[in-house]
Amino acid sequence: MTTPAEAADHPDGAWPEAFDADESRLRERTVELIRLGRTDACLDMWQRPEAATEENLGWLDRMAWRAMDARDYVAAGEWGRLLALARWRSGADADGHRSVAGQSLRPTPVSRLTVAKLAHDIEQLRYLRGRGLLGEGYDAVIAAYQATAERLVAQGDFGQVPLTDADRASIGHVYNRLLHLGTAPRLGRALGDGWDRRKVQEAYLGDGCGVVVIDDLLTPEALTSLRAFCLESTVWSANRYAHGRLGAFFRDGFNCPLLLQIAEELADALPQVIGDRYPLRQLWAFKNGAELPRSGHTHADFAAVNVNFWITPTEANLDPGSGGLIVHRADAPPDWDFDTYNGRPDIIGSYLETRQVGAIRIPYRANRAILFNSDLFHGTDGIRFRPGYENRRINITMLYGERADDVHHRNPQGDRGSGVRGAGGGAAAWRSGAFARARAGRG
Repeated sequence: MTTPAEAADHPDGAWPEAFDADESRLRERTVELIRLGRTDACLDMWQRPEAATEENLGWLDRMAWRAMDARDYVAAGEWGRLLALARWRSGADADGHRSVAGQSLRPTPVSRLTVAKLAHDIEQLRYLRGRGLLGEGYDAVIAAYQATAERLVAQGDFGQVPLTDADRASIGHVYNRLLHLGTAPRLGRALGDGWDRRKVQEAYLGDGCGVVVIDDLLTPEALTSLRAFCLESTVWSANRYAHGRLGAFFRDGFNCPLLLQIAEELADALPQVIGDRYPLRQLWAFKNGAELPRSGHTHADFAAVNVNFWITPTEANLDPGSGGLIVHRADAPPDWDFDTYNGRPDIIGSYLETRQVGAIRIPYRANRAILFNSDLFHGTDGIRFRPGYENRRINITMLYGERADDVHHRNPQGDRGSGVRGAGGGAAAWRSGAFARARAGRG
């Protein structure tokens, strides 16, 4: 049997056919290649069905979060990218034709159709075709998406709909899979020099609640590169949100070296607010259609500090006074569980009404960031953007630290209790179930 040392002699890093998918050897070789910065050389190994088991994928997931805990964001990005590609690989070749047998493909992160998701994907596939990033065979894929969307519209199905057997046969090998991932490499510098780090920290620490606006967050080069990554990468898989909003998450492919560089530079630039105290805990983005009602999802998050920033050109916004974020000067009470402070608009609305503490309305601007206490309730302002794929509003969120460990803004209203019946509590009430499971797996 070929040993890992012998396999290392292969310039492409791939294992010979005779090298089996023994778990310990698979993991040993993967660690070695990632340490060498050769993550791409792992892909052939991990795209074998016998390698990409739930147990092995869970190991990749834990390795990503452990690297994040250790603030090794370069390694975290590499582990996260490998995890996403091993999980959600495309079943198509470069021309869009089915190249992988259906039984060897893993279920996609979202196995339900929505008209809004299909409409977005049609726009994105056309965008990628127009730039020569996908082959002409994808024209047939676009046509199949279009036929599926038209069928749902004719049936009046505008919510989430399971894929039929016919859908799986026509688009199952490409729907919600990683057909294309942009590159967005690290740059000499990602954060812009037009904002004063010291003043931002003073403003955040001096504000009773913790809210600061940062304009010109990124260098022009970083903004352009990150925007290209978001436009090109087929990572917008989460379609469970109202009004056609789509989400993209770190473990499902929303991950590139530049994103992790930004996270790292933010922590270094704001040592008193983030620094070494709060490691990056989560990274995601949302993409909107042309219109969204105000405060469609007011919520709080599980972290200590949020950084939310926007990358779509300012000119796409048809209402310069809106389109951004509304941050309420009210904390989520510490006795509320994640499902309450993040997903119960009825309870949250009643709570905010009784507090009457006011809110900060921050209009949309490209390359604008909001640094704020993660406990604060917040929601997207009303959106009215120009139609067209490149005009879709994209916001990116980085979450640092854990809510329970925040040393700067400690729920000043929480001491009085929430007074809300049915809000869960307990030592881990601040934490989402998914985050708790990931955190436990890192130990």
